[in-house]
Amino acid sequence: MKPFLSHSPEETEAFGRRIAEQLKGGEVLALFGPMGMGKTAFTRGVCAGLGITSGVCSPTFALVHCYEGRFPVYHFDMYRVDGWDDLSSTGYFDYLESGGVLIIEWSENIEAALPETAVRITIEPGEKENDRIFTIEGL
Repeated sequence: MKPFLSHSPEETEAFGRRIAEQLKGGEVLALFGPMGMGKTAFTRGVCAGLGITSGVCSPTFALVHCYEGRFPVYHFDMYRVDGWDDLSSTGYFDYLESGGVLIIEWSENIEAALPETAVRITIEPGEKENDRIFTIEGL
C-alpha cells in the first residue's frame, strides 16, 4: 500500500475508517511513531468504521480499552510497558487469541512480541505542522 498523507486529525480519522473496511477480525494493527502523531485519532477512525461511535480515547492509564462493534476492538497503549512481565499483566497474550481487532499504540515497545502477521502502521510528521505520513505494511 502506498503511503497516505493526512493534513488534519479529521483526515486521519477518515483514513482509519477506510482501513476498517478491510478488516475481517483477528488483525493486530501495530502503530509506530512519536508522540502527537495521531495514533489515537487513527484508532477513533478505525473504531468508527467498525460501528463504535463514542468513547474512544487513549488508554494511557488503563493500558487497554475494550470496545464493541462489528468486531471487538482492544486498544492498547504500550508506552509504559517495560518487559515481558508488564506485557503479560496487560492481558495482551489472551487478547491475541480473541478474534477481535487489536490496535496497539507504541508498538515499538513490544516489537518482539508482535505476531508475524501484524499490520505495521508507521506514522511520521510531514512537511507542515498537521501533516502526517502513514506507511502500512501487511494489509
